[in-house]
Amino acid sequence: MARIPTQDFVDDGDVDGAEDFRPLTAEEVKQLRLQQPLLSVWRVVLAQVLVGLAVSALTWLFTGRVSAAWSAAYGALSVVVPAALFARGITSKTSSINSGAAVFGFLLWEMVKIGLTIAMLFAAIKLVKDLSWPAMLVGLVVTMKVYWVVFAWRKVFHPVA
Repeated sequence: MARIPTQDFVDDGDVDGAEDFRPLTAEEVKQLRLQQPLLSVWRVVLAQVLVGLAVSALTWLFTGRVSAAWSAAYGALSVVVPAALFARGITSKTSSINSGAAVFGFLLWEMVKIGLTIAMLFAAIKLVKDLSWPAMLVGLVVTMKVYWVVFAWRKVFHPVA
């Protein structure tokens, strides 16, 4: 078993690290933000809408069936509508009162998002004529995976101002 070298983690006598602390300058903050840009949750929702439309169009193109395209679109909507509601909830003023409210709001809106997604999937049987479960699940999964794609490509989705 490998030992972790302790000298890398030992401070030279300053327990609090106060001697090494230096506030960032405005230029350093700007450079840091350019390296790690913030990503708006609304851009993720927009990307999900665009991917959902693309999946629906491709489903119609490959299957030739309008019902399969509607099924894929409904699967995408089962992700987009709850995600938009979640985004609205966590960006509201009440969710930013303090850190406790932010954590509670995040958990609350995440539960609402999951519940609404499940409800929409159950409602698909009655709402989508000639429902194609495989097409709907493809629309759902591909649209859901947009979170990871947008996170990985956040510099593309968040151009420098």
